[in-house]
Amino acid sequence: MAGNADPAGDVGRERFLADAAARGLDVEIVERLAAKSLEEAARILSIKPSDIVKSLVVKHKDGSFLFALVPGDRQISWPKLRSLLGVNKLSLPPADVALEATGYERGTITPLGSTTPWPVYADVAITGRRISMGAGQHGYSAFVDADALTTALDAVVADISDPN
Repeated sequence: MAGNADPAGDVGRERFLADAAARGLDVEIVERLAAKSLEEAARILSIKPSDIVKSLVVKHKDGSFLFALVPGDRQISWPKLRSLLGVNKLSLPPADVALEATGYERGTITPLGSTTPWPVYADVAITGRRISMGAGQHGYSAFVDADALTTALDAVVADISDPN
C-alpha cells in the first residue's frame, strides 16, 4: 500500500526520515510498485539486485536483536555471523516478533527509525556504493550511500554473507 491508505506505514516512513535527518544522512525516498521478487523490484527501481539491501532482524540467543544488512543477491551466512559475534545460536524471528522488536513490518524493516536501536552488522559487499533499502513503509524504497549509512549507524562491517 502507498500513501494515506497505510497510516501505520506513514508513521514508519516518518520515523525513518526523522532518524536519517538526525544522523545527517542524505536519503532519497521513492514510491514504487509492489514487487513479487527481488529481480522485479530491481527492474522497477532500475538498479541491480545486488544494490537492494535486505535489513534482516536477527534474534540473539540472549533475547536481544541485531540488524544484518545483506545485498539482495546474497544470503546471510549464519556460520560467519555466529563466529563474528562469538555465539552458537542466532535465528530469524517470526514476523510478529520482528515487528515488536523494530516497529516495522517485514518488507519495510530498516535500522533507521527502529523503535529500539539494535546493533547493526553490514556485509562488506554493500560498501562503496549507493544502495536501496526499506523505508519503513510498504510501497517505498530509500536510496542512500552505503558508507555514509554504515558510519551513521556505527555498523560493524564484515563478511557476513554468501552467494544465493
